[in-house]
Amino acid sequence: MAEPNLELVIARMEGRALVILRGPVTRASMVECPAGGEWLGIRLRMGVFLPGLSTGSLCDHQSVALPYAGPERFWLGGRAWEIPTLDDAESLVDRLAAARVIVRDDIVDRALDGLQAGVTLRSVQRRFLHATGISKASFQQIERARYAAYLLREGAAILDVVDQAGYFDQSHLNRALRRLIGPTPSGLLRSDDQLSFLYKTAPPHWI
Repeated sequence: MAEPNLELVIARMEGRALVILRGPVTRASMVECPAGGEWLGIRLRMGVFLPGLSTGSLCDHQSVALPYAGPERFWLGGRAWEIPTLDDAESLVDRLAAARVIVRDDIVDRALDGLQAGVTLRSVQRRFLHATGISKASFQQIERARYAAYLLREGAAILDVVDQAGYFDQSHLNRALRRLIGPTPSGLLRSDDQLSFLYKTAPPHWI
C-alpha cells in the first residue's frame, strides 16, 4: 500500500541484520517479507530528509541497503551506528538528528498545517517536494486513502467512509483505494489479510 514517509527498515534474517533506507511509495504494491524474518520500521516525520540525498530517488521501492559496518552496526552519514531494537529506535533518530545526518524542513510542517510559510507558494511546493520526494497533493491523497482503509477495516459502512474520508462518491473511493491501497472497499470489508503499516487512526485535519 502507498506510504508517504521516509523510513529506516531493519530486517533480520538468518542471524544477520540489514538496514534499508526506504522512500515514499505512491501506489498500491506488495512488500515481500520472507518467513522466519523479523522487521522493524522506523517511520520518520514528514519533512525529515538526508542532506545530499534526493528523497525522490528512493520513491516506489528504489530503496537503498545501507553499508554493513560490522556485527549489529551500519554505516550512514560518514560513521557507523548501532542497529536499533524497538526499545532504542527513538534514541537512534535523536542521535541522527543531533549529528545532522537527518534534518527537517519546517516549511513542510507549516504547509501540512495550512499555515502561512512566509515564502511564495512556488517555494513551498519546491521545498516540500525536495524534502519528501512527493507533492503535497500526493501526500494528501495517500493519507486520505489510508484513513479510508482504516475505517473499512474497523467495519465502517462504505457510504459512511465516503463521507468521513471526504470522497465525492463511492466511485471516487473505489478508484483511490485500488490505486493507493490495492483492494476495493468491499474487498477490505471482507478480507482478514494484513495491510502493512496501516496505522492511521484519526482523520487528517484537512478533510
